[in-house]
Amino acid sequence: MSELTTDLPAGPRTVADLDLKPALEAVLMVVDEPATEEHLAKILERPKRQIADALRELADEYTVQGRGFELRYVANGWRFYTRAAYAPAVERFVLDGQQARLTQAALETLAVVAYRQPVSRSRVSAVRGVNCDGVMRTLLQRGLIEEAGTEPETGAILYRTTNYFLERMGLRGLDELPELAPFLPEAEAIEAETQEGVPSFDPDAPDDDVPGSPVSPGTHDEDDQTEL
Repeated sequence: MSELTTDLPAGPRTVADLDLKPALEAVLMVVDEPATEEHLAKILERPKRQIADALRELADEYTVQGRGFELRYVANGWRFYTRAAYAPAVERFVLDGQQARLTQAALETLAVVAYRQPVSRSRVSAVRGVNCDGVMRTLLQRGLIEEAGTEPETGAILYRTTNYFLERMGLRGLDELPELAPFLPEAEAIEAETQEGVPSFDPDAPDDDVPGSPVSPGTHDEDDQTEL
């Protein structure tokens, strides 16, 4: 009787043996911020010039093929984005069946952004003591917050409220925001964190801001089940 074997087909033994373009695509699918050419070169064990050329070739290929996504160079790095022409389809998918009211989690997260802006997702999570990635995505999708550059020290994306936020809240400007303490459930935690500089949540914990990508293992992502 012949013996059964569980040997797998031979494949690449190291990262450097992988096909470069598919490897870049696989990595860029899970990044939470634009990935620099230097970092990608280190991860994939290739020269920076080879990485840069491959990224630009991929970006051109997606454009020529008319893909629904594009590869952009922003904030000194590369990341996938929905192509503008197909934004209505994404908006329809995201907004379909959603309720009009903000959940408690969304209100609390929006309050932190409003009073601490510009602020990174990790800092919002530190203030609230829970991973706020899912709720932050909701607020972004609803147009209540937007990207506001990057943090010089860490390169983390910063967020601020939008004019739509002011419109929805009936405010002429941020100077009309009410006093913080009566309206923010985590007011005491924010004040303590501001005075002591000790966050209640690990600001170095992995973030997740890529549509369709899983939450990083070991973190609790507070889902906003009844979003806007």
